[in-house]
Amino acid sequence: MHLDTDSCYRALAAHDARFDGRFFVGVTSTRIYCRPVCTVRTPRRENCRFFGSAAAAEVAGFRPCLRCRPELAPGNAGIDAGARLAQAAIRMIEDGTIDEGGVERLASRIGVTSRHLRRIFSDEFGVSPIDYAQTQRLLLAKRLLTDTTLPVTDVALTSGFASVRRFNAAFKTRYRMAPTRLRRAAAPAALPAVLEFDLPYRPPYDFPAMLAFLARRAVQGVEQVDAKTYRRTLHIEHAGSVHRGYIEVFARPARNALRLRVSASLARVVPHVLSLARQAFDVACDPSEIAARLGELATRKPGLRVPGTFDGFELATRAVLGQQVSVRAATTLAARLAEQLGDPLDHAPHGLARTFPAASVVAGVQDKTLAALGILPARARTVRALAQAVAEGKLELDVGADVERARATLSNIPGIGPWTIEYIAMRALGWPDAFPASDLGILKAMAETKPSKASARSESWRPWRAYAVMHLWSRHDA
Repeated sequence: MHLDTDSCYRALAAHDARFDGRFFVGVTSTRIYCRPVCTVRTPRRENCRFFGSAAAAEVAGFRPCLRCRPELAPGNAGIDAGARLAQAAIRMIEDGTIDEGGVERLASRIGVTSRHLRRIFSDEFGVSPIDYAQTQRLLLAKRLLTDTTLPVTDVALTSGFASVRRFNAAFKTRYRMAPTRLRRAAAPAALPAVLEFDLPYRPPYDFPAMLAFLARRAVQGVEQVDAKTYRRTLHIEHAGSVHRGYIEVFARPARNALRLRVSASLARVVPHVLSLARQAFDVACDPSEIAARLGELATRKPGLRVPGTFDGFELATRAVLGQQVSVRAATTLAARLAEQLGDPLDHAPHGLARTFPAASVVAGVQDKTLAALGILPARARTVRALAQAVAEGKLELDVGADVERARATLSNIPGIGPWTIEYIAMRALGWPDAFPASDLGILKAMAETKPSKASARSESWRPWRAYAVMHLWSRHDA
């Protein structure tokens, strides 16, 4: 990625928060790299090197600043083809895909050759996927050592290292210090009950609006939302094991971050949970870039984000159940499905009782079982066909999956039409240009009666039409 060094230095000297996460500065006199918002004394221009990613800085021999903590920099949301593929790869690296099958597996999941993926990574971040993954492991380990009381052994395994020996060696080689140096207190013998993390974002962020949106759609027993906090259960399959637990999310506006609490039962899949939470709450969004495209539409509520999901299959099922019925009715049906087929979760707070059923479970039930829950027969067949496609690996409903391939697969499932496909693309696939033109709320807010006219008018909002949808819905709700 090309960086204009003069512009970067001016942003660094001004501690301009708009550039936080967009570049990092390596100081040759200290061999430390920082965020542009770091509060240390601004280094001399001739001592600065600028990098488009933390990984590029570390590969060049710089170690992260202990004051500004580069691992807490907000992410970047990209839309062009190269950036889109690179961001998809990043999310899969965070989920451990590269640990399971290397660059070849990663490239296959995204739908490109490994050579093309390496070129994209080099263009976007200045490093290879392997180097980027190693940096992410180490930065996560640094974060766990600093912000939690996890034992060092658990930190190593949670961060994706095969052994404590390899973790210690990599940490000392890259950061020139032992991992225990970051410990503020002696490591405990047991896991803490809850792990806590910050999810930084670029302001403004309308968290009350996010909570209101999620509250109207919360599945009883699986989710719980109040005026300040979102809570839910999670079911994560990784490396042949199933991990169940719960998370809580609330705002820390003074720090421009959301606070994420993770139950200890999910400690071994923290990278997955962090990745899911970032996507679900859209913390990588750049509001200024979107506002510039949406114009007047975004002025009333500039901090609106596009709610994602923690479970693509759950979101898609919820979308199918919501066809031609009210939000409340669809939520009731989803709660019945979870109560009947979900796994119970013991010792969870605030009425959280079970996880949403996995696609493989729903695929294995008979249509009459779903119909007995009050789901119309035709819709029950659609839900089961959707579950079968996901369970068999024919349909991927994660951020980073091939959007057009997913759209095509969804369109071949009887009972899934354009509105449902766009809604799934918007929230499960994280596609920022999704636009369900036939949505009645959108048509009302745009004072249109024909989806074709609404779609034509939406062209000026590309490539951020999903954000336009949120603003249109907010006007309709108002």
